[in-house]
Amino acid sequence: MKVERLDIPDVILVTPPRFSDNRGFFSETYNLERMRDAGISQPFIQDNQSRSWQKGVVRGLHCQLAPHEQGKLVRCTKGAIWDVAVDARTGSPTYGKWVAAELSEKNWSQLWIPPGFLHGFVTLAENTEVQYKCTGLYDKASERAVIWNCPHLNITWPIDPDDVILSDKDQIAPHFTEAKSWFSI
Repeated sequence: MKVERLDIPDVILVTPPRFSDNRGFFSETYNLERMRDAGISQPFIQDNQSRSWQKGVVRGLHCQLAPHEQGKLVRCTKGAIWDVAVDARTGSPTYGKWVAAELSEKNWSQLWIPPGFLHGFVTLAENTEVQYKCTGLYDKASERAVIWNCPHLNITWPIDPDDVILSDKDQIAPHFTEAKSWFSI
C-alpha cells in the first residue's frame, strides 16, 4: 500500500495495490493493521455510498460537530472526484487551510480525512460513485455545512462555477468565517 501525507499531515492519501489478470482485478481496500501502520487508527462504524449522475455535482463542505465528529476514508469506485478536506480544528496550526486530491476508479486512491475537518468533493465525470467509511454515526442535529466556494478558504475547484450542481442545503450554507464558532479542536 502506498501512503502519502499531504500538506496537512493529518490528511493521508492511501493507494492500495490492485492485482490484475485476464479476469479483472482484486484489491484489498481496507486492512486494519495496514491502516494503523499508515496512521489511521480510529475504528470505522458506518459505510456510506453516493452516486452523482452528472459532472459538476458538488457535495459539501460538510462536517459534524462534537461529540459526533466523523473521520472519513473516501474512495471513488466509478468515475472521478476532486476531494477536499478543510481543517476546522480551532487551535490547529493548519486551521482554515485545505488540501485536495483526485480520487478515481483509475488511480484507486483513498483519502483519509480526520475528525474535525470539513469535507467536500466535485464530480469530474458523469455517473460517479463514491464510497466512504466513517468513524462516527450520522447525527442530523450536529451536521453543518460551509459554502463550497467560500472566498476565505479560496479552494481551487477544477470546475467552472457556472457548471456546479448543488443541493438546496449546500446553496445556502454560510461562509467559513460565519461558521468558525462551531468548531473546536
